[in-house]
Amino acid sequence: MIQYTLKCSKDHRFESWFQSAESFDKLKTAGMLSCAVCGDAHVEKAIMAPRVRPARSAAAPQKEPETPLSAPASPAEQALVELKKQVEENSDYVGANFASEARSMHEGDTPERAIYGEAKIEEAKSLIEDGVPVVPLPFMPGRKSN
Repeated sequence: MIQYTLKCSKDHRFESWFQSAESFDKLKTAGMLSCAVCGDAHVEKAIMAPRVRPARSAAAPQKEPETPLSAPASPAEQALVELKKQVEENSDYVGANFASEARSMHEGDTPERAIYGEAKIEEAKSLIEDGVPVVPLPFMPGRKSN
């Protein structure tokens, strides 16, 4: 795993983890990266200082930072946190079945309800072309498990 500091064209800075440097490049090329604050698709690696740990024998115990990593850095980020909370509390997570669930509700085969989940770009385009009302979320849904 590798952690990059990223920035968008509007100069918002945020951090993200990637499986490898190649994973970052593949996601960027596929257009699957966006700013965590504003959703801008023009994301680049920002200049960052390397994290070098001293040898084990010289290492002193490190104190954790006082500010938790999950603390919102700006009002826009706080608004995203609140939006995510609202969506997760008031909607059903349908995971990868989002496209079929949304289409089924649109066609009247299943009762309408608020849902969120994940869809491939082709599925999302098809839903929009067919008049199914969908909106991309400016955050990744939290994975729910048993």
